[in-house]
Amino acid sequence: MSATIGLQNEQDILVINNLRMHFAVQHGFLRGVHHYVKAVDDVSLVMRRGETLGLVGESGCGKTTLGRCIVRIYQPTAGEIFYRAANGDRVNLAQLDRKELRPYRHELRMTFQDPYSSLCPRMTVRDIVGEPLRINRICQGRELEDRVATVLQRVGLRQEHMRRYPHAFSGGQRQRVGIARALVLEPRLVVADEAVSALDVSVRAQILNLMQSLQRDFDLTYLFISHDLSVVEYIADHVAVMYVGKLVEVAETSELYHHPKHPYTEALLSAVPKPDPRMRSKRIVLQGDIPDPGNPPPGCYFHPRCRYARERCHEDTPELRDVGNGHIVACHFAEELSLSGVTALARTG
Repeated sequence: MSATIGLQNEQDILVINNLRMHFAVQHGFLRGVHHYVKAVDDVSLVMRRGETLGLVGESGCGKTTLGRCIVRIYQPTAGEIFYRAANGDRVNLAQLDRKELRPYRHELRMTFQDPYSSLCPRMTVRDIVGEPLRINRICQGRELEDRVATVLQRVGLRQEHMRRYPHAFSGGQRQRVGIARALVLEPRLVVADEAVSALDVSVRAQILNLMQSLQRDFDLTYLFISHDLSVVEYIADHVAVMYVGKLVEVAETSELYHHPKHPYTEALLSAVPKPDPRMRSKRIVLQGDIPDPGNPPPGCYFHPRCRYARERCHEDTPELRDVGNGHIVACHFAEELSLSGVTALARTG
C-alpha cells in the first residue's frame, strides 16, 4: 500500500504506517495483564492536504481511537504517524514525547462527538475558545478576546455569545463553539469525530456546509469520522472502511459507493437511506455478532459474518492491496466478487 513509502508525495500531509493501539485488560487481585484489546490493529493510511478522508464502520471498530492516536491523545502501541508540518518538517508523531509534541499541537486539532459534554459547563465561551491560545502562550487579554470574537463570527456565532455558558446554546450552536475552539489556533489538520451525529437533520446540513466553507477558506484537511454513510458521501473525497480495528477498504468516494470490493462495505452501503421513496433498499442483514477485538477470529476477521466466505478466509488473514485505480481492499476474492453499490442495491417500486 502507498502508505508505506512515507511523505514522498508533496500533497501528503499525514502518512500512517502499521499503526497499532492495544489496551491492556487487567485481571485478578494483582491486576496482572489478562489480554489486550486490539482497538487499532495494523492500520496504514494516507491523507492529502486540503482533502477530506471519511472513516466509517460500526460502533466499536476503532475509528475514534485512530483519530485520537493521530492527535496524540493516545500514545500508540506501535507504528508510525508521519506528519508534514507547516514549516516543512517531517516528523513521526508516534515517537515524540510531550515536550517535543508542543510545536505541532496547534496544527492538529480535534472536534468531539457530544457538543455538550466536551465543553466545560463552568466556563464561558470566551474561556473555552480562548483556552488553547492561553495554554500555547499565543496571546492574552484584549488580543485574545479579539481573536475569539473573530473565530466565533466565522463559525456563525455573535460576539456577545462570548459571555454565555454552554447550557445557553442549542446543540448546533454548541457544535459551532467546538469547531471555533479547534480553529482558533489556525490548524492544518482537523479530526472531526462524529461531528454531526448528535444533531437533527436540518442543523446537520448547516454544520456540514460550514465545515466545507472553512475547509476552502483555511486550506484544512479533515479526517471525518462517522457511522452515517450518507453524510460521508456528501463531504468526503476518499473513504476508508474499518472493521474490528483493521482497514478493509479504501477508495475515492464515488468509486467505493458505486463499486465496493469488500463484502462488509457492501453490507454498510445497503443501509444507506434512499432519498426517493419509490426506491426500495435490498438490505443486507449481517448474521452473528461483531467479533471481540480482544479475541478476534483467525483468518479474515469478517469471515464469521460474510456470506461469500470460503475455506481460505478461515485460515489466512487478507492483506490490503491495490486492485486498480487506487482502490485498496483486504479481501482474498475481491477480483472475483461482483458486489452491489448504492445504486444497484435499490430498485424502483
